[in-house]
Amino acid sequence: MLRLSEIKLPLDHPPEGLPAAIAARLGVPPSDLITWSVWKRAHDARKKSAILKVYILDVEVTGEAAVLTRFANDPHVKPTPDVAYRPVAVAPKTQRLRPVVIGAGPCGLFAGLILAEMGFKPIILDRGKVVRERTKDTWELWRKGQLNPESNVQFGEGGAGTFSDGKLYSQIKDPRFLARKVLTEFVTAGAPQEILTEAHPHIGTFRLVTMVEAMREKIEALGGEYRFEHRVTDIELDKGAIRGVRLHTGETLEADHVVFAIGHSSRDTFQTLYDRGVHIEAKPFSIGFRIEHPQTWIDRALFGPCAGHPDLGAAAYSLSHHCSNGRTVYSFCMCPGGTVVAATSEPGLVVTNGMSQYSRNERNANSGFVVGISPQDYGSDHPLAGLALQRELESRAYVAGGGDYFAPGQLVGDFLAGRPSTELGEVVPSYKPGVRPTDLASLMPDYVIAAMREALPVFGRKIARYDDAQAVLTGVETRSSSPIRMTRGPDFQSLNVRGLFPAGEGAGYAGGILSAAVDGIKVAEAVARSMVGEA
Repeated sequence: MLRLSEIKLPLDHPPEGLPAAIAARLGVPPSDLITWSVWKRAHDARKKSAILKVYILDVEVTGEAAVLTRFANDPHVKPTPDVAYRPVAVAPKTQRLRPVVIGAGPCGLFAGLILAEMGFKPIILDRGKVVRERTKDTWELWRKGQLNPESNVQFGEGGAGTFSDGKLYSQIKDPRFLARKVLTEFVTAGAPQEILTEAHPHIGTFRLVTMVEAMREKIEALGGEYRFEHRVTDIELDKGAIRGVRLHTGETLEADHVVFAIGHSSRDTFQTLYDRGVHIEAKPFSIGFRIEHPQTWIDRALFGPCAGHPDLGAAAYSLSHHCSNGRTVYSFCMCPGGTVVAATSEPGLVVTNGMSQYSRNERNANSGFVVGISPQDYGSDHPLAGLALQRELESRAYVAGGGDYFAPGQLVGDFLAGRPSTELGEVVPSYKPGVRPTDLASLMPDYVIAAMREALPVFGRKIARYDDAQAVLTGVETRSSSPIRMTRGPDFQSLNVRGLFPAGEGAGYAGGILSAAVDGIKVAEAVARSMVGEA
């Protein structure tokens, strides 16, 4: 088959428009077209009055070899690649110990799945609860201001991605099409079939819950074992190799291949690993606020007269500005038709994140509005200094919000004018338990505030009303990514602890559901190769 890219048609083209466009593009009669299917579909909204659908297609035609010869120099006509996933190993019958995966987020989920599919019968530990119980605990914070430090947006089955927009796209290099394996498994678990073809697929929280449950059942059917509410408190080491993990119950679980897929908020575990000598280094991350606008503003700004078209859905954006003070301000984790959510995992701290359901039909659009920072900004050269900075900023937000998990907020107009907000206006903030107006400038370093104030009018020129005085900022967004990296070598093992496999977002090797899941696959393969080699 052929893979044909960059086929553009009007937004409302008739069904017969696609096969006609394929034949015209390849210069063949329509009768030569045997079959075709959509590989990816996107839209081009650069010209708002004439938005286009853009397709990548897999096509079978008569005389394929001759067609390929004619288009040998055309980058948009190529043979269709093989995207099938193939296991790299089979568990040996002499396997003495089972691999252990710590963390049941996207990375741990796929590490566990791949190991189970190869017959290694992994044990998956998570400090939190099963996804439905965890969801109830999370709602207790949002509705009543009651935090469970072990079961919340950050901890529990499904990981932090469960309470997000459920975005399933990434810019990682993926020559083996491992992302296709991820998407295919999600569809098998109940995700909409369209995530295989949409260029920017998403799922949303409610659908992720049932999918995570289905994948757990599959892993268990393959011999894997889950242990929820099992927090790792220490590791056992011997001559530079891991020999087991100690649990809060007092039990020690013997293991010589351990995947640490613990997410970006497992600060106590980071501290434990550092104390045991595991090589960790500070890495850059970003800090800022959440910004909210009515979704209708964003739709009109980006889609013009086509706003509201059912094939377009809620408009999303991606913005970036390099400021005069050398900082970069950018949008992060944009959630169309979503809500801002309380995402703390520790008492006395306020953290924001964004979440959407599959329908994306809530009133507001929200996005992280963040500034990149580096280890030089952390106030110390200690590898865990970024964690301390996060806590400091989140503590300030807790106090500014009133000390009851309400978040501090401010109108964009007041923020730009340098005055506190005393009341909110046209844009109703979505954060629960609630938002208290204040002055956000005191919560961030001066260079962050200066960069944001410079960037807002710039973004307003790119998206009409982005810097509208009535838009709302809510603080703080500090967990954009992990502030540390658990360094690993080409064999995916820790640089100085054999058998310890740092993985996913918390280890500093992913950013988002899809990239974390792909990293989980790669790490599981490395574990399998190591265990087969030692058998």
